[in-house]
Amino acid sequence: MVALTPFKEAADMLMEAGAEKLDNCYQCGLCTGSCPWNQVRSFLVRRIIHQAQLGVIDFESEDLWLCTTCRNCVQRCPRGVGIIDIMKAMRRVITETGTAKIPESLRLAITNIAGAGNPLGEPPEQRGDWAVPLKLKHKADSSTLYFSCCIPAYEPKIKRVARATAQVLKTAGTDFKILAAKENCCGESVRKAGDENLFNSLAEKNIKAFSEAGIKQILVSSPHCYHSFKNEYSKLGADFEVLHMVQYLAPLISEGKFKFKKEVKKKVAYHDSCYLARHNGIYDEPRRVLASIPGIELVELPDIKENTLCCGGGGGRIWMDTKKDERFSDLRIQQALDVGADVLAVSCPYCMLNFEDSLLGFSDTKTVEIKDVVELICEGL
Repeated sequence: MVALTPFKEAADMLMEAGAEKLDNCYQCGLCTGSCPWNQVRSFLVRRIIHQAQLGVIDFESEDLWLCTTCRNCVQRCPRGVGIIDIMKAMRRVITETGTAKIPESLRLAITNIAGAGNPLGEPPEQRGDWAVPLKLKHKADSSTLYFSCCIPAYEPKIKRVARATAQVLKTAGTDFKILAAKENCCGESVRKAGDENLFNSLAEKNIKAFSEAGIKQILVSSPHCYHSFKNEYSKLGADFEVLHMVQYLAPLISEGKFKFKKEVKKKVAYHDSCYLARHNGIYDEPRRVLASIPGIELVELPDIKENTLCCGGGGGRIWMDTKKDERFSDLRIQQALDVGADVLAVSCPYCMLNFEDSLLGFSDTKTVEIKDVVELICEGL
């Protein structure tokens, strides 16, 4: 097949960057039909793949930055096309060759990560400040790290997740520590945005810091950190046990490590995040945890588990602007209201941010609270 693109080097880089299954696509269109964007606007995934096959990619199109890497298209593709890898490869071409502009808000987040180690551009020495009010006593010889994620570490309205997690770990009798200023962003969104060099740099710094601190086990609040540490850092030589908090807590609750003293009389709907659910197959643990809390009535949303509805924050989109009438998170909030949920429970800081923002646009007299699963455990203790 003759490449028609004027960017011959960029076309070659697509293949080098992981788009080697490009030719497997036979244009059935299942990817377009399963993409959540098409619930709010037109996004022709099939066309983008075909343009890449022909070598006529429009690198200046905003469509190349829409993919949230939710993996719904990948799990339904009958030919095993690595659609996320192709999207990531296109972004890498832009990032590394300057073929087109990176969306400004994303560019700023990447610049902040490169300079300060976090997307908000906050001082590294303040990364552990969320823990100050708790007066935590860490054991220096502990080999268990709680890695909060940048959002709970710095974002004022989400710090409550990191604090609730620390309190739950303390209740469980878990010896753990945080590395605070020695931690850097995991880099998952950076990699999905195409900046492979920065991702590798972040991974190397974190692996070095974890190893020097004697870390053997990493507990995380973010599915994105989980995915990076477990599936991507391991390919760079890391050797740590990685557990999302719902994975860590589910067996402890079954063993009776928690003595619930209060009833949490709320109807709760759990939202499966893409990176915990579709990407890593973790469906049951969060539900077992919620079902164990006295008083909670667990109800299911229409789209759950492998069919979950993306919140819109993956693939670096959490740092990009999304028009008000094009937010998947609005659809999810409406689903929660429709099933009569008092609480929409989450296990991802990105999901929490997006749902909290969506709530601002709802004027219903009945609303829904957004809480991390760990926060609900705290309510019952």
